[in-house]
Amino acid sequence: MSTQSFPQEKLPYNDLNKKEAAVINNKGTEAPFAGIYTDYTAGGTYICKKCGEALYYSGSKFKSDCGWPSFDAEIKGAVVRYPDPDGIRTEIECASCGAHLGHVFIGEHLTAKDTRHCVNSVSLDFVPAHLEPGRYGTAIFAGGCFWGVDYYMKKAPGVLAVISGFTGGHVPNPSYKQVCTGLTGHAEAVKIFYDPAKTDYNKLLRLFLEIHDPTQVGGQGPDIGDQYRSEIFYLNDEQKEVADKDLDILRAKGYNIATKVTEASEFYPAEDYHQDYYFKNGKLPYCHAFTKRF
Repeated sequence: MSTQSFPQEKLPYNDLNKKEAAVINNKGTEAPFAGIYTDYTAGGTYICKKCGEALYYSGSKFKSDCGWPSFDAEIKGAVVRYPDPDGIRTEIECASCGAHLGHVFIGEHLTAKDTRHCVNSVSLDFVPAHLEPGRYGTAIFAGGCFWGVDYYMKKAPGVLAVISGFTGGHVPNPSYKQVCTGLTGHAEAVKIFYDPAKTDYNKLLRLFLEIHDPTQVGGQGPDIGDQYRSEIFYLNDEQKEVADKDLDILRAKGYNIATKVTEASEFYPAEDYHQDYYFKNGKLPYCHAFTKRF
């Protein structure tokens, strides 16, 4: 793999589904205790779901029992405050894209900083790494067992973190056991967070298409089943355009492409023992290997 640096990628905003848009664009509020990050305790960085701006570090998160994720400090310059139209509360937005995050409250004496950023989970994404202030890119790929895709993506220059999980199905927050039945509609997938100053979406997409077999239908290597299908889940129109273009290049070279290109939907992290699997176990992927295609 090349270690060359890339010019800063101009990151587009991520598309939002109906539920996300209701909160992020239309200043709505998700139901209390309904968000996936309300009681989340992992170490890392919370970023804006819409633009990828780093907003909060996990060290500033605290348990407030209010029903929403609570932080007593933001990353400097990442969050702006505005008087709410109700004249009582103070709204907080992403300084980069204006995404509605929630509200900030002062004087509750819950932490030494006496501040509570009450944030909607749906406005956030989580990266299991400590990121510098700035915007970061996201990509979601499925290509067989997520252990192998995770392994190769984590080794790529510019990749900051990879989460193994499930997406593309109809069952909320499925378990690995449920997905393995092939009845939930989900694919084993990885969500990749990257530094756009060091790599770009097209570079990662091409790596993905070279570490698995994009011509295999209904599985990958010896892993057979719809949950092991090859699929690119795009987050915005720009990613879709890049994916379609690269797949057309492979078709022109004679590859009978099975890879689907699908709009991204809810991504559910897999159980902890699936994360960093090969790095924890000292083994190597059994159904993924690099094959030069571009």
